[in-house]
Amino acid sequence: MDEDKELLETMELRILRSFRWREDVVIPLATELKITTEELEKIFMNHLDMSSLEALHPRFESARKQCLFEKLHSDLKFCWLCDVLEIITEEKANKIKINLAKKIIDGKDYEEALEDGKKQILSFLQSNNKN
Repeated sequence: MDEDKELLETMELRILRSFRWREDVVIPLATELKITTEELEKIFMNHLDMSSLEALHPRFESARKQCLFEKLHSDLKFCWLCDVLEIITEEKANKIKINLAKKIIDGKDYEEALEDGKKQILSFLQSNNKN
């Protein structure tokens, strides 16, 4: 029985320590949580089964884009401009966020992209365009 457990742990660690997993998920999340990579690996192994570990990287990639959209929504104050004041449509906000997200994913600095977004918003608001 202990051999089976050790084998499973070895297989799980191989997944977690693969290059893409380690670079894209383990190191950034451990850094964010201010714990060692080994501590995070143990957490994952305690909470996720083998199939969840194998499927997590693609889900992480799609979640990263969603988190980026949500961060842009907040940082560009669309919660006020769209949701409260309703002076920018959700469609217009999404166009701006998608444009900026593509630039960030392609390597543009987040803060620079954010400034570009603020300029786009201001230009749109000053144009008196209601679309």
